[in-house]
Amino acid sequence: MKELVEFLAKSLVDNPEEVTVDVVEGDKTVVLKLKVTPDDMGKVIGKQGKIAKAIRTIAKAAASRKGKKITVEIV
Repeated sequence: MKELVEFLAKSLVDNPEEVTVDVVEGDKTVVLKLKVTPDDMGKVIGKQGKIAKAIRTIAKAAASRKGKKITVEIV
């Protein structure tokens, strides 16, 4: 799932080498912290948060196949 979110974010931004995804695992949940440069923040969030919501939806669908819950935080 980390690779999926990283791939999606790198496809959207101008500086793909600056994209990092940190994983924090709990008992049944996984938190992915997506970090991009301040200049690329708008491209990852999108208008009214639509792109961010789409990234979260795709990640949740992939996580549900493995029986886990996932949260994507953009920092």
